[in-house]
Amino acid sequence: MTQPGPTQPSPTRSSPLLELPGAVAGDGIDAGVAAHYGSLYGEQRALAAGDGFVDLSHRDVLRVAGPDRLTWLHSLTTQYFEGLEPGRWINALVLSPQGHIEHAFAGVDDGEAFTAHTEPGRAAALIDFLERMKFMSRVEISGVDDVVVAWRPTGEREPGKYDLVPRDQLSTYADAAGPAAGLWAFEALRIERGEPRFGLDTDERAIPNEVGWLQDETPWSAVHLDKGCYRGQETVARVHNLGRPPRRLTLIHLDGSENRLPAPGTPITVPDGPPRPVGAIGTTARHHELGPIGLALLKRNVATDAALDIDGLPAAQEVLVDPEIGLHFRPQR
Repeated sequence: MTQPGPTQPSPTRSSPLLELPGAVAGDGIDAGVAAHYGSLYGEQRALAAGDGFVDLSHRDVLRVAGPDRLTWLHSLTTQYFEGLEPGRWINALVLSPQGHIEHAFAGVDDGEAFTAHTEPGRAAALIDFLERMKFMSRVEISGVDDVVVAWRPTGEREPGKYDLVPRDQLSTYADAAGPAAGLWAFEALRIERGEPRFGLDTDERAIPNEVGWLQDETPWSAVHLDKGCYRGQETVARVHNLGRPPRRLTLIHLDGSENRLPAPGTPITVPDGPPRPVGAIGTTARHHELGPIGLALLKRNVATDAALDIDGLPAAQEVLVDPEIGLHFRPQR
């Protein structure tokens, strides 16, 4: 099978699971998989109970093979790859020299190659970067089209498990792993647990400290604090040691009296404060218990109990990243 080259995005393909009864396709970068199968809240409740799976076959997949792959990825990324045992999933970031997040991916090594997935349309740029950084390292990098990603829950506030599935066996996988839940249910639970989505809940200025991606902060942490030098490490270490990141990821509870969700990027203001925006909304969803919710990066100095306004919708905050002392935590309900 021909694989996309390093400068070409993976082809957009519709999932065969869109043929399941009740399936309604997603839109935007999530087109190609089901937004839901006819019961948004029922699908959420099933996932929260640990049942079913979510089709993520629209996400880009890439593979890094070769004997130097783990030490090489260790030197380039925020994650600790040396000695990575086969079968253990990890998250990793590539940062700019200033510490801004340029790439994010999750992956697993099988003893011969490291296979990763990233946001739809993002693999080409990541592969381009990796190709430029090969130098004399014995690694081979390729886009992957014959393997797709699915997700299974492990609990309402846990990140769950990813599965790599041969594309031509996705329907068989669905028969065994069902019931199927759509991406809207997946997104509602992801937002509820405070897990950001790269490029949608982050922007070009985002640093890992702002979004809870440092070691031991969250189950989906992507930055290891006990490893050698990597690009952007100085910024991460400085903010971690001194505290007070410029912005903080926040769980937004939206007023549910209007049947609408604000578009990603909509400015956020404080009604009784200055007219200038204090942040912007990222992803949003309708949660089966919490109602309409979203994630947002707010300026650190916004009071954690301040009321917010998002395009005319009143909103309240729930702390995800502590704005003051650099200790990023998720309060227990």
